[in-house]
Amino acid sequence: MSETKTPRQRAREQTMADILRIGREHLTSQGAAALSLRAVARDLGVVSSAVYRYVSSRDELLTLLIVDAYNDLGNRVDADIAEASADPLARFFALAGAVRSWALGEPARYALLFGTPVPGYQAPTERTNDAGTRVVVALIAIIEDAWQAGDLHWPPAQGNRTVDLPSPLATDLETLRNEYGLTVPVELIARGMSCWSGLFGAVNFEVFGHFGDSTFTDAGEMFHQTIRLLALQLGLAPEADPREAP
Repeated sequence: MSETKTPRQRAREQTMADILRIGREHLTSQGAAALSLRAVARDLGVVSSAVYRYVSSRDELLTLLIVDAYNDLGNRVDADIAEASADPLARFFALAGAVRSWALGEPARYALLFGTPVPGYQAPTERTNDAGTRVVVALIAIIEDAWQAGDLHWPPAQGNRTVDLPSPLATDLETLRNEYGLTVPVELIARGMSCWSGLFGAVNFEVFGHFGDSTFTDAGEMFHQTIRLLALQLGLAPEADPREAP
């Protein structure tokens, strides 16, 4: 049976929700570097000392907004994967499409996570790591599930051959393999890490306008081409696959 919350608990949760909502609004209108608890208190309609009872500092507010954004992105990815078919390639396309759609719809929050660091602020790993790794954990799960089901095109075809990993990297990847209880070869984990950075690199170029205004008629098509190539790298598709990324 769920515990009944007291009016005081409900009021505190509502105030925290309002602080986060206003913080997100200020991210959009002013940017992360200009966040101010005094400004949040003003929009909340209370004195600044009242906000400090809920959020101790600007850095604490940034941490809360980062965790909130990571979880919002993770929830979007999980939901879109769940709606996709069981086919690992479809799940991968769903994951990639969810990241891009969320980033384009939430550019200020995406910039907080993956843009220019906020001067003077260092995100506490112990508070942000679980939320911040949700996308890559979902990606590795797709690869692992496909490996166990025998659905990966592995080893890759000629021209996309396996490579020998240097000793320090192989050791680090083996540590990850054991930490997450994976059965895939360490090279596939390496490819998964490369795919992770490739996916977000492609999203960064589009969100932050690094392609320029006139390079591509449709930047989305460049993104989809990148995802198709990453799928080949992971063994989620054969060298020639008629299916298209969404």
